[in-house]
Amino acid sequence: NLSELQAESDAQQHRAARSYIPKHKKGGTLSYEAIHRHAPACLAVYHSAKVREWLSAIVGEELRPTADHDQSSCSILYYDEAGDHIGWHYDYNFYSGRHFTVLLSLVNRSARGGLSSGRLVQRQPGSGDVEWDTSENALVMFEGARVFHRASPTAPGDVRVMLSMTFCTDPRINPVKEAARRIKDMAYYGPRALLG
Repeated sequence: NLSELQAESDAQQHRAARSYIPKHKKGGTLSYEAIHRHAPACLAVYHSAKVREWLSAIVGEELRPTADHDQSSCSILYYDEAGDHIGWHYDYNFYSGRHFTVLLSLVNRSARGGLSSGRLVQRQPGSGDVEWDTSENALVMFEGARVFHRASPTAPGDVRVMLSMTFCTDPRINPVKEAARRIKDMAYYGPRALLG
């Protein structure tokens, strides 16, 4: 349930790796490796057959978890310092099949009351920006390689915590894309990601 996931993410926040990529990203991330070791409830959501069947029915194709050594397969994103954000981007698809990002909002609170200033926004050519609901317990799924999106900066006192999960229709990956995926993980999790 949500309260269990909230408690688990809060207890593991000290393990999150904080990263800052100028003009692109600032925030904390708990890697898939750390989730395997320390966050069993979050791991169970990602590997739930019922969750995967439900998401597959929405997409119309069978979805599978991405690789265990992909640190972004399942992660917890912490936006808990002023200015935490991720800029406009597509989620690059390293895999052979279609690739989907699934975000479950665990915490989204402002010190002023209500939701944080960190908003999940999609840019739609010709029709402007669309804000997605990321209130607590809301779930958003999208094909990141086709959706231009960002998380706007948090304000002082904001706390926004997301369980981020990735699924694909074909988890095979060629060696060149695997090398590129590891380099991407290194930017978020440090040099150890190259060895995973």
